[in-house]
Amino acid sequence: MSQEPVIEQHSVAQSLLLHLLPGVLIGICYFLLLKPFHAWGYPSIMPLMTAVVIILVPFELGFLLYQGYQKNGRLSLQGIISYTDRIPVWQTFIWVLVLFVIVGVIFTLMKPVDAFLQTRLFAWMPVMESGLTAGYTKSALIVTYLMVGIFGAVIAPTVEELYFRGYLLPRMEYAGKWAPLLHSSLFALYHVFTPWMLLTRTLGMLPMIYAVQKRNIYLSIIVHFLVNMLDVVTGIGFILAMA
Repeated sequence: MSQEPVIEQHSVAQSLLLHLLPGVLIGICYFLLLKPFHAWGYPSIMPLMTAVVIILVPFELGFLLYQGYQKNGRLSLQGIISYTDRIPVWQTFIWVLVLFVIVGVIFTLMKPVDAFLQTRLFAWMPVMESGLTAGYTKSALIVTYLMVGIFGAVIAPTVEELYFRGYLLPRMEYAGKWAPLLHSSLFALYHVFTPWMLLTRTLGMLPMIYAVQKRNIYLSIIVHFLVNMLDVVTGIGFILAMA
């Protein structure tokens, strides 16, 4: 295992800002686009994907590339992203399978909690609509799930893992042994458009953080991709079954 370089640490204020600011900006963009996209016949997941394009990727990937430019004199992630040591392919398959199952079980078991919090505390907020109900045209859903497949399942998970697990997490030494839990909670808070999933995301990300700290961020990228791809597969199945 290669020796990790010394990493410049963030203050508490820096850490909070860098964790939460992109989520706030994504949320503002999402809420502003909800009405126009509904008027155009799209479910609310479509403005979220648009916010990924407009805010998430430019902010998070742009910030990482800027840090790389400051460090290396060129657009590069060298020395910026941690936990990139290689592990054997067979270990990758086992880790991915185990993590995918664990995360899936957590999210499934926590669904009643999500529903309870959404109806009791956040009923005033718009529900995230997948569009997989009557009322949306086939063409609108095809465009929507093309966006979900590209940006929701591939690009956003990759950028988020690099930004949150690869960059922010290693710079949280101020939190000591509580860093994984705090990081997971902040990542959950970052999803301001679905606050009723705060507990679920906090618990669900902890196994991923553990795997990343085993020195390989690619594990969390793959698992994040697979979890989000489930929505794409469901959407494709629904669209194919439409008359």
